[in-house]
Amino acid sequence: MDILKEMAAQIKKDHKNKKYDVVVGVSGGTDSSYMLYFTKEVLGLRPLAAHFDNTWNSKTAVENIKNITEKLDVDLFTHVVDNDEFNDIFKSFFKASVPDIDTPSDISLATTHYLACQKYGINYIFEGHSFRTEGISPHGWFYMDAKYIQSVQKLFGTKKIKTLPNLWMGKWLKWIILNRIKKIRPLYYVDYNKEKAKELLTAKFGWKYYGGHHMENRTAYFTNNFWLPEKFNIDLRYSEFSALVRDGQLSREDALNKIKEPKPFDKGILDEILKRLNISPIEFEAILNQPNKSFRDYKTYKKRFERMRLFFYLLNKFDLVPLSFYLKYTRKYDY
Repeated sequence: MDILKEMAAQIKKDHKNKKYDVVVGVSGGTDSSYMLYFTKEVLGLRPLAAHFDNTWNSKTAVENIKNITEKLDVDLFTHVVDNDEFNDIFKSFFKASVPDIDTPSDISLATTHYLACQKYGINYIFEGHSFRTEGISPHGWFYMDAKYIQSVQKLFGTKKIKTLPNLWMGKWLKWIILNRIKKIRPLYYVDYNKEKAKELLTAKFGWKYYGGHHMENRTAYFTNNFWLPEKFNIDLRYSEFSALVRDGQLSREDALNKIKEPKPFDKGILDEILKRLNISPIEFEAILNQPNKSFRDYKTYKKRFERMRLFFYLLNKFDLVPLSFYLKYTRKYDY
């Protein structure tokens, strides 16, 4: 906590003549909601909440964002993508037969944070990720970058990318090197307990639980609760439960019992997905049965990141890119 207090003091000093101190990404989920509360009420900073709307938010998520920003008196910066454009891109990732079909949302969320910083002259982004409750996915399960999105859309899409905020490499390097925008994950520095966070959010803000990890958004819900386990035999609960066991928030015995339970899935979500993406049940069955692929089958920045390994090593040493990026994206792996 002392480290965070020192960070907060520096952030206040850097933004003493500005309206906001830090951008905090919000999704309506537990971690991001708690992060917004923690930033203002515990650290005493002036946050600007930032949200990427892929037009697939659950009603609960929308209400949670509204309630917590209003009751904390925090302004909200939102980037809304064109619905038809996003659906076309999402459908393209289906056709690409890759596990990381929610990459367009994840990349756009990160870009929205930078756009908010750029607009208001903010140099810090707080993310609500916690290794204590989410863990870390094994290398090779997922990948994301702007070129990946572009190449998949060129191969399978019918629309140009116009309103989706893609994180192009040149723009990203400008933001982190010239604008000195830094990402920080404050929950790494505190003893964060997700269940206690839910209780606090519910009591203070009328916040509502949405059913499970990543289930506040319907594309994320579909990806994690249907697409990954059904097509790729990937169950993110292994990472999540392992993290909770390591942190003492869940016993190993309980984790082994819980992992045996089927992942909850509302078939209505699948029906909505097929309807909005204009995919017939027969076409969807064919997509599920086609050979599995990965980012390695498409054009990405990965090789370029590897060639620039020393450059990113130096950026990491100057605290401009996270160590996780350097380790995951610039290292060559045998797959």
